[in-house]
Amino acid sequence: MGSRLDAQFVTSASSIADAPQDQMPEVAFVGRSNSGKSSVLNCLTGRAKLARTSKTPGRTQMFNYFEVQDVGRLVDLPGYGYAKVSKRLSRAWQKNIYRYLSFRAELQGLVLVMDARHPLRESDLDMIVACQEAKLPVLALLNKSDKLSKSAKLQCLREAQSLVVSLGAVPIETMNFSAHTGEGADEARAWIFARFGA
Repeated sequence: MGSRLDAQFVTSASSIADAPQDQMPEVAFVGRSNSGKSSVLNCLTGRAKLARTSKTPGRTQMFNYFEVQDVGRLVDLPGYGYAKVSKRLSRAWQKNIYRYLSFRAELQGLVLVMDARHPLRESDLDMIVACQEAKLPVLALLNKSDKLSKSAKLQCLREAQSLVVSLGAVPIETMNFSAHTGEGADEARAWIFARFGA
């Protein structure tokens, strides 16, 4: 099997009740609305337009499901913490995300995408705590690392690793990543395939 996540769009759902009802393992992607989550998905799959990117944060408002080579699914979750939407709609998105993390039996791991220049905001930490409670392994990607100097990148990574280790016992792997240069992409794909059991 090649290292590329050969993904095809399957369906969109507004809640866990409308999600695919088979037992295919899933890895979900989540992050603040300006973290570059869609660009990360496109980088990992090698498809520039798989996940819709926009200069307007908050465009992902549904749960979008992508099947990967008959071995698993990627799930693009709504962004949080930045989108210019009503507070009522924002709360509804967050409630749906937490319900998915807590009750979706197919979910095997979460990829948390953060801007390396502004990592581990309160909403990111809330997401990690939710994964700890659900006993879900987390891959924390410090995206846009190409915008930092070499020393700043190293310092950011060390600080993030130190913080997430203090949050609980469920494994959290943290790495620098760049959807622009591909830094960290091979390692992230390997982590995802491992969650699929592939």
